[in-house]
Amino acid sequence: MSLTETETTELRLSSGNGPVTRTILATPIREARPEEVPIINISDIFSPSQAARKAVALEIRAAATNNGFFYISDHGVPSAVTSPAYEASLSFFCQQPAQKEPANVSHSIYKFGWKPPATQRVNPFEGIDRRESFSWRYDPRYDPSVPNVSAIPPHISRFIQHDSDNFPWSAATPHLKQTVIPLFQSVLGLGRALLRSFALSLDLDENALDDKFTHPDVGMALNYYPPLPPADGKSVKDVSIGSHTDFQLFTILIQDSVGGLQVLSRSGQWLYAKPIPGTFVVNFGDYMQRITNDRYPSTVHRVQNFSGQERLSMAFFFGFNLNESCAVLDSCVGEGEAKKYEPVACHEWTARRVKAMHDTSGKEARSSS
Repeated sequence: MSLTETETTELRLSSGNGPVTRTILATPIREARPEEVPIINISDIFSPSQAARKAVALEIRAAATNNGFFYISDHGVPSAVTSPAYEASLSFFCQQPAQKEPANVSHSIYKFGWKPPATQRVNPFEGIDRRESFSWRYDPRYDPSVPNVSAIPPHISRFIQHDSDNFPWSAATPHLKQTVIPLFQSVLGLGRALLRSFALSLDLDENALDDKFTHPDVGMALNYYPPLPPADGKSVKDVSIGSHTDFQLFTILIQDSVGGLQVLSRSGQWLYAKPIPGTFVVNFGDYMQRITNDRYPSTVHRVQNFSGQERLSMAFFFGFNLNESCAVLDSCVGEGEAKKYEPVACHEWTARRVKAMHDTSGKEARSSS
């Protein structure tokens, strides 16, 4: 029976609690309409006027309860910062494998650095990701808000993971570090401002979550997607990065002009989130779904680069301090409702998802079938 006859199909994907499914409409992928993935001008999150900040928060709440993806404009991160980082990243990936090998994740305790092709499989029920990446996690030495690294309390510092020899920066080209670290710092500041807006959108005090975000678990991934080979029907088995939800609070994505990002709507329709100049893409992850008791669900997305061109994206994943617990907020439990999720240690949840992401054997898919 064809997809058009059945009208829907089932998508399986990984989660922190094992495999889950989503029902997918058989209709062709189409471009997202503005009301489905809106553009939000966030300049007023920096306004001294609380009314102006609240107005932005209300737009964010509407997007969060809709499809959980939106673009942000007037975000305060200038092209003078993003463009050099983009060019340096592309230059890094265009090197020969032997030139990138010193930065290979195999040299890192924490799997930081360059991940060659065919080494990642975000969705164990789809093909291996057709990408390579360069990634790392939060390092307080590069956080402008941390004046004294040695003063970080031990209960926080014990979960901050970075290699002692400054890997992978010690193995990457100097130009990559010189351009990407300033971008990381700029987006880190934006992420902190957005978190306060998210708190406001939940009718919390703007600073209600700050204590859980002093040394946040921020991951950054530079993703290089070569063009996928032409395929009849563009099979979902052929993915640049497989269908998944992000596992932390929220993600800020800087994508180039090539496109390929696809968002799964709440109704089960795959939507293209086309690149819009001057904007970043924001989406919510599993932490946000948990702490809001499903008010702000995490959204399934993937990338299929059938453009015939190479694609580069720069993604920033924001989570609470790893020493913190991810628990449902009391303010998100209405009268007569129950908390749907038990608290989970942030370091435990993250480790669970990261391990699954690097299983290219499909072991999880086989063990659950």
